[in-house]
Amino acid sequence: MEDKFHAQRLIMVAEQIEARGISDERVLKAMRDIPRHLFMPPDTWQFAYDDSPVPIGRGQTISQPYIVAFMTAALDVQRKHKVLEIGTGSGYQAAVLSRLCDRLDSIETIPELAHQAEKNLRTAGIENVTVHTGDGNLGLPHLAPFDRIIITAAAARTPQRLLEQLVEGGLCVAPVGPPTFQWLKRFCRKGHTWQEEDLLPVSFVPLVGS
Repeated sequence: MEDKFHAQRLIMVAEQIEARGISDERVLKAMRDIPRHLFMPPDTWQFAYDDSPVPIGRGQTISQPYIVAFMTAALDVQRKHKVLEIGTGSGYQAAVLSRLCDRLDSIETIPELAHQAEKNLRTAGIENVTVHTGDGNLGLPHLAPFDRIIITAAAARTPQRLLEQLVEGGLCVAPVGPPTFQWLKRFCRKGHTWQEEDLLPVSFVPLVGS
């Protein structure tokens, strides 16, 4: 099937992502390959490759392309890694990560969004992502531990329960802070402690759940 947005995607990566310092070629290739418009309502496709988040319904958004690329690069996913995503949303972030690892599990609290994300991923031909409906704050302890965890909505405080589901040396990237302003943080597990690093000021919708 012809991809009429291919040229727009190349421009998006060059001008919005590479130009801002993202240099991981694996991430850039994933961003060039994954059709962002397939993860958005059809009446918003004209905004699919703009430098902005876009509403996807139920008070949720698909993140700005640069933020998706930045978080993906910060997570440093390798093919062997077992990855957990908190907040499936449209499925776009999961789709990008799916190009870097063999297996990804993603949790979405809102059943309608989880169902739509599954459809979006199938439409995009992605088969190595499993979408779970449930409270993302709880993670997936029965499948833990994970090498990498990404949280795509704002946690009000350090997500301790999720950090405990990391392997030794595992990484978690998450926006943490109040609803209006957060810091994107990277946590690295060191035994029973976690090294914490501030990466970028951001603004995400709040993480839904307990």
